[in-house]
Formats: sequence, C-alpha cells, structure tokens
Amino acid sequence: MDLGTANTLVHVRGRGVVIDEPSMVVLSRNTGQLVAIGAKAKAMYGKTPDEFEVIRPMKDGVIADFDSTRKMIAYFIKSVRPSFFSRKPKIIIGVPSGITQVEKKAVIDSAMASGVRQVHLIEEPMAAAIGTRMPVGESCGNLIVDIGGGTTEVAIISIYATAYTESIRVAGDEMDEAMARFIRQKYNLEIGIFEAERIKKEIGTAYPLKKRIETSARGRDLTKGMPKTITLTDEDVRQAIDEPVNAICAAVQKAMENTTPEFASDILTRGIVLAGGGALIKGLGARLKVELKTPVYRAKHPLTSVVRGVGIALEEWKTYKRVMIN
Repeated sequence: MDLGTANTLVHVRGRGVVIDEPSMVVLSRNTGQLVAIGAKAKAMYGKTPDEFEVIRPMKDGVIADFDSTRKMIAYFIKSVRPSFFSRKPKIIIGVPSGITQVEKKAVIDSAMASGVRQVHLIEEPMAAAIGTRMPVGESCGNLIVDIGGGTTEVAIISIYATAYTESIRVAGDEMDEAMARFIRQKYNLEIGIFEAERIKKEIGTAYPLKKRIETSARGRDLTKGMPKTITLTDEDVRQAIDEPVNAICAAVQKAMENTTPEFASDILTRGIVLAGGGALIKGLGARLKVELKTPVYRAKHPLTSVVRGVGIALEEWKTYKRVMIN
C-alpha cells in the first residue's frame, strides 16, 4: 500500500494495482459513521451540509487523523480481501523517509486495527526506486526524486541501502496552495484547492515552453462575491509555483553536494530519476538538467512508482525484506 497524502494505492500479489483512490473520507458528525471514501469523498469536498465532515486523513505524508486513517485502510483492505485473501493479509506500506518513531507507530497501529496480521514499512524513495527498476542492489549511485502530494523524497541508493536521504514537506499540495494564493492576489479570484490542482496538472510548468498553453480558472470574485471565470497561461502557473519548485530543486542540489565523488560520478553517468505525481510537471526535468548539469529522466509510470515498488518487494520478499525499516 502507498498511503499517500493525495492518493492511496493498493497492490495485491499477483494482481497488480487494484485500488487508486484519493486519500479522503466523509464522516457523519452525528454518528461518526463512514459516508463516502476516495473519489466519492473528493467529489463532496466543499459541497456538504454541516452534518457531514470531509477529512483528508494524511498530511505531509503522515497520519493527521488516526481514526479516519484506520477506517480508510480498513475499507480499502475489505474491498479487495473477499476476492483475494483467505486469511488476514500481510501488508507493506510506503512511508516518507523522514518519518518519526511516533509516526511509524501510528501507521502500524492503524493497519493492525484494520485487520491485517503483519505490517512492514518501506521508505517511499526506496520503493519508488524499486518500482522504476533502478539497480538498487548494485554498488552504484542511484538518485531518485519522489515528488508526492505532501512530501518530496530525495535519496541516493546503493546495495539495498540508502546512502543519502532527505524528506522535505514541499510537494504537490504546496504547489496547489501557492497557485490559489497567486490567483487570489493577482486576479482577486478565490478558487478551490482542487481547482488549483486541476490547473497545475493541465498547464503547470517549471521551465519555459516553446509554445504558450492556457486554461480557464473558475472561482468566486472577491470584489463582487459572484462566480467568475478567468484565463490563465503557463507563465502564470510557473510564477505561482516557483517557490515550491525552487525548494525541490534545492533539495536535489543538496543531495548532489553532500555525496561522495564516486556517487556523484555514477549519478552524472546514470542520471536522476523523477517519480511521483510531481514528476508530471512540464519542464521540471529540463529545469533540473539545466541547474545541475545532469541528465534527468521521468519514470515510465511516475504516479504508481511507489506502489509498484511495494508490490515488487512483497512478491520478491527474500530479496527485498532487507530494505524494510521496522
């Protein structure tokens, strides 16, 4: 399971990725009962009466609401268990590399309370590297950058171990919030966070494009209080997300500066691999390549790199059990 801030993905042995849903739940304030989860919960965001509460149980890659997370994990496990499991399953969960012992315990307790028999944790950059089929078992420097919803993980991996790692809490969510602030300040328009996410996905860029692209932005005019639509260009979005993109670039540069000459030589030869939803930002690879003078490649399946790696670790347990962190 990739228990992400933005999305939760589940891989079942022999079946592949069977669940890819937003990490959101809707609960009844009166009874505490689960009303909706995943895509249905996301569709209700900002549109529910007071008797319902829409919750994002994960924040910055870790559990922010224990009870909601437990219910979400239990729901996803139950939704696949009748078909695939004859007994309580063993589960591997991808977690940020900067996770604390308290946060580890919260993830393990949530999973155990959901009805699994055994919980193992794997750091997300290791899982992403495995999922992109980087040679993590070889004596060479593999630099992976996993840009998720809540965290960006930068790691150099060699011989099934992490030689360098840094987890910064700047990623997709920060970009969405920066987008909403920029539009509010420049155009006096208030937009929802998921509208900001849509705009980022459609025309978000980290480096100038050869041809201008644009999209509409819909929200509430702060002057008149009425619905309003404006047109945004890729230049607008590039300005809006420049600060979080700078932070990500700085984290990668720091990794390059704090490694050994031997690893640096390997990375210069092999390049940097981008994974996670943030890898889909147009021009991010080009910007890193220009700033670091190093080849940059995007994973073939960036959105599912972590859960694919978790699945490979589960299916090839004898090889990868050494990379578990609990």
